[in-house]
Amino acid sequence: MNHSLDPNLQTELIELYRKALRTKVPLGEVESEVKKYVTRMSVSTSTEKVLEKKEEHKLASAIPLAVRWGAFFLPLLFIAVGLFLVGNAVVPILSYYFQELPIAQTTRLTSPIPLDQVLDVTPVMVVQAAEQEKRPVEPKVIDTELDFTNLSNWFSPEVVAKLSQEENAEDEFFIDIPAVKIEKARVKIGGTNLNENLIAYPGTALPGNPGAPVVFGHSVLRQFYYPSYKNPKRYTSIFSYIMTLKKGDQIIVTYKDVSYTYIVTDKTEVKPEDVYILSQQYDSRQLKLVTCVPEGTYLRRGVVTAQLVQPEE
Repeated sequence: MNHSLDPNLQTELIELYRKALRTKVPLGEVESEVKKYVTRMSVSTSTEKVLEKKEEHKLASAIPLAVRWGAFFLPLLFIAVGLFLVGNAVVPILSYYFQELPIAQTTRLTSPIPLDQVLDVTPVMVVQAAEQEKRPVEPKVIDTELDFTNLSNWFSPEVVAKLSQEENAEDEFFIDIPAVKIEKARVKIGGTNLNENLIAYPGTALPGNPGAPVVFGHSVLRQFYYPSYKNPKRYTSIFSYIMTLKKGDQIIVTYKDVSYTYIVTDKTEVKPEDVYILSQQYDSRQLKLVTCVPEGTYLRRGVVTAQLVQPEE
């Protein structure tokens, strides 16, 4: 007996054989009848399946085409959007590590301008950064997320002291960087709020003077970069692209109606605790731009150094 038959059909066949035995019907006749019965049942089952498929197809056809396509493509769309968002966050970081970082880790770049055009003065004083004492430091657990648009969170408490000095409305200047479309970016001397302007560290040189103004700015993922002068929130992303600057790119600084042109000569990357970037070398006139790198993170600090160019007579 075929054990793949429906259980109800098997029961009926067993009962049919018992009845044939009681009535002494020849076994050949019984098997002949059984074959006919099974054939009819198979045809009936096949017909039912065909009808079920037709019914399913009818129900599927009743569903609007837009809904059917949506059910198929919507999961794919969500996956694509998810990959796009992840890619937008990861690609700029990878790009930084594979493009800008190797350049920043090389030796200092050669000045792209003739020596007779670089403004030099007789050395007055060179502030040498003392080598930090190497000692084990216990990790500190911070239970709140730091706001890095507040410059005081970039430094240790002893370095923050100068930042907290009262700002003077007259102590400000403006920066233009054509290569990254930065126009009329206000730089306040002192203060901590990077949401409203760039900040020059107090005590560093003024534009055009011996030494180097050290200017800090915030950075975010590059897809949010919008440095337009008309954008009221541009300072939250304004330095996102400075590490893409190349040797020879211009930085124009305007201070008290006088414009100074600096030329990018160097890019480097330092640890957050490396405050020697604030040191002043008074035998040259430079400019330093500092931001967090990779952009959108606070892991390290990227520093762009530029040299003042003597204006043509």
